[in-house]
Amino acid sequence: MSVKLTVLEVFLLEIVVWLGFWLLNDYMATLLTFIIVAIVSSVLIIALISEWIERSKVTRYYFQIMAVSVAAPLVAGALYVLLFGELSWFKQG
Repeated sequence: MSVKLTVLEVFLLEIVVWLGFWLLNDYMATLLTFIIVAIVSSVLIIALISEWIERSKVTRYYFQIMAVSVAAPLVAGALYVLLFGELSWFKQG
């Protein structure tokens, strides 16, 4: 039995997980957001360039999920800052 989630469902699941990270420890979530976004966007760009050079059997779903995986941590971080106003580790003193 195989369950294939839609791109929207994957996005919402990732938002929930990332918001959990942000609520637990916003400093660690900030670091993970920068690291994960950098890595996944680099892989996505390289995959798109290689797909542009020579077509493969990689489905469009893969590229959509990769794009969602770049957007979800950024959206979760923006929601956290919007709701709480600031980052606790960013305060002076």
